[in-house]
This record gives sequence, structure tokens and C-alpha cells, in this order.
Amino acid sequence: MNLLLFSLFREKKRRRVVELTEKMVVDGGNGHTCDFFERSGPFTHPDFEPSTESLQFMLETCKILVIGAGGLGCELLKDLALSGFRNIHVVDMDTIDVSNLNRQFLFRPKDVGRSKAEVAADFINSRIPGCCVVPHYTKIQDLDETFYRQFHIIVCGLDSVVARRWMNGMLLSLLVYEDGVLDPGSIIPLIDGGTEGFKGNARVILPGMTACIDCTLELYPPQINFPMCTIASMPRLPEHCIEYVRMLLWPKETPFGDGVALDGDDPEQIQWVYQRSLERAAEFNITGVTYRLTQGVVKRIIPAVASTNAVIAAACATEVFKIASSAYIPLNNYMVFNDVDGLYTYTFEAERKENCSACSQVPLDLRFAPSSKLQEVLDYLTESASLQMKSPAITATVEGKNKTLYLQSVASIEQRTRPNLSKTLKELGLTDGQELAVADVTTPQTMLFRLCFTS
Repeated sequence: MNLLLFSLFREKKRRRVVELTEKMVVDGGNGHTCDFFERSGPFTHPDFEPSTESLQFMLETCKILVIGAGGLGCELLKDLALSGFRNIHVVDMDTIDVSNLNRQFLFRPKDVGRSKAEVAADFINSRIPGCCVVPHYTKIQDLDETFYRQFHIIVCGLDSVVARRWMNGMLLSLLVYEDGVLDPGSIIPLIDGGTEGFKGNARVILPGMTACIDCTLELYPPQINFPMCTIASMPRLPEHCIEYVRMLLWPKETPFGDGVALDGDDPEQIQWVYQRSLERAAEFNITGVTYRLTQGVVKRIIPAVASTNAVIAAACATEVFKIASSAYIPLNNYMVFNDVDGLYTYTFEAERKENCSACSQVPLDLRFAPSSKLQEVLDYLTESASLQMKSPAITATVEGKNKTLYLQSVASIEQRTRPNLSKTLKELGLTDGQELAVADVTTPQTMLFRLCFTS
């Protein structure tokens, strides 16, 4: 970690807190006293100065954004509110399902079908006096830079690597550089938590200073996708049978009408997939197809354990408190928790990648022969462990004009640019040293690559 930049960041924040505190009219009888902030201790930050300023900042000023109101998000909201943070926003695009109730404790049976963000906010606001949780029932991609710029700290409780990467890219896009030097005041710390079964992790990311999500992308294994030939011709697992129904039978038979997408939260639709999957499994003498497994495959559900969520949320909330109060040195910068066999935890410092596609500020090299086809470039962008793009759109400046080489997300443009995939880079008019601009759902920013021809 760059300690100089971190110190500048903390000092700038401290000065802002002092200015805001001086403007406040503090009621001496309001009961807000905390001996913790008025004395030092053996584990306090070397630069920590005992005062009530940090307490006032936490209670009155600090604005926290929690992304996700699921198993981890519910725990985060509860921990942050009980820690004294009053100004909290939460974003979640999902609605409450019956299957959520066993671990997402802010919800009740009467809430099924409602917005997770809205119900969670109502619950916290009603139970913790003085706390104001503002819900946003929307996708994180639908909120702009102005929205994210208002927060002091952002905490993620997501189950999607794509969403994590997008949030990471958004915070990187908010950074301000003056003559190539990062302005510490533009840094919004990101606390990221993740769980899967009895394993979990928490990490502290200072965008532009420490390793970002994409710096350690290799730690996130690519999502498992079954080969189409196996699904269609040689199924061996119950998952193969469910994927066959989801990918092939559903669009063919359109059981709920033309153009109706499969909804993993609709019991009738899942029941239809379940029954067809049982029939498919019987043909190949495959056992193990259950309703629960069917819904898990359709929704790509990650196993969740309430106790793991509680541990990781507590770790994340502790890191939020450290940064907001400046009382302790924050985690540097990755903590792993595991209680599969026994229980252990350890921390390590994930280092920044000099050629990180998200935070390095330099175009990455793409090394291909002039005779390579555009399809090979597309495959590299999606299959590379360090990139893992989902649907990259590639554009370049050819003969002075901006040209879309391939775009998948818009059907009409995809059809028009599809022939380019079978053309060589030379046939497309690309040259050695050419810059390619690539847009993808994993980031709000357009990434730049430099094409380097090999012999």
C-alpha cells in the first residue's frame, strides 16, 4: 500500500471532518458520548488523535452505500446501523423469494414478492431509532457517477463477479489525477465481502492505491458452463438434464407464450422445467434431479450459510468503522475465512498488477498475427483468466473513421458485424500498434488495448 497517498487521503478527510464539526451545533444533552474516541490505545493508528470529531463524523456526516440486500447485505445493514452509522443507502434489484427467508432475517413471509432494498430499509428504520436507510430498487448500472460520488465508503455484499467488476470500474472512473498524481480526495474506499458455503472473504480496496477487483481476477474461477454437445447428446449429470430443458426445450416449446423469458422465481415455470428435466433424466438413467437443484441451476444459486454471512459481514463492518473513524489501520488488504474442516482465517496483501486492465491506466497489449481472425481476439477476451469478459464490443479507428468491428448486445448490429469475425485482422484494415476500444458489461469504462502483430 502506498502509505504516503493513504496518509494524504486520511489528512484530507480529517480536515473535512473538522470543518463540518465546527459548523455543527452540538447539543450537550443529546447523550452522544463515547470514551472510545477520547483516548488512545495499544492498537490505535499511529496518527490517531483522541477527540469527538470522529464520532460526530460517523453519527452525522458519514454516508455509506451498501450494495446488495441478500444474505450478506442484511447482515451488513444490521451491523452498520448498530455500529452507529445513521446515513445508509442500499441498492438491490431483486425481490424477496420464499427461499430467502431462512437466512435473510430482515424479511418475513408477508414480504415475499416485495423489493429487498425497500423491505430491508423499512425494517432497519423501524427498529433502530435515528438511523435512516434509503432504498434503491434498481440495478447498480442504472445509477450514474453523481449518485456514487456522494458516498464516503461503499460496501459490497454481492454474489456476482460481473457486478463486482462493474462497481470496481465505476469507482476507478471517479478518480482524479492532477499531472499524473492521484488526488486522495477522489478516493472512495470499497469494502468487498463474499461467501460461498462455509468459506468467505473480506477485502479493503482503495481504488488507485491498492489491488482492485480485476488485479486479482484469477482468484475468481470462471462460471461453469457445460458443453452444448454434452447437454444435447451425452448427458451424464442431473445438471446436464436441467440445462437441456433450460437452453433447448424452453425456447422451442415456449410453454408460457412466445418471448416469455424463464423466471427462476416463478414456481410454475420452475415446476415445468423440473418435470421436463425428470423426463430427460429418465431417458438416460440419470438420478438426482430435484426441484431445489432445478431452481439452483436455473438461477445459478451459490450455496449460502447464515453463519458465514454473519462472520464476513462483521469483518466488513469492522473495516468500515476503521476507515470512518481513522482509529485503526485498515486491513491490508485481503482476509480469508474457512470453517469447512475446523476453523481458520488468514490475511495477505494482494498486490496491484502493473498491467491490470482496470486500474493500470495503460493500454494492454494484444499479441496476434496479422492472419489471426477477429473471432480469435474475441475468444481471448472472454476466455483469458485475467479478463473474463462476457460480451465484448470491439471498435477501432480505421482510415480515420470509427468502425464497429463487432457488437453482440444489439441484434441488428450483431447481424451486420458478424461477418467480421471470420475476417483476418489484416483484412479488417488493422495495423501493428493499432488501438482497440473494448466495451463490456463487466465495467462502465471502455478499455483500451494495443494490437501488437507477431510474425
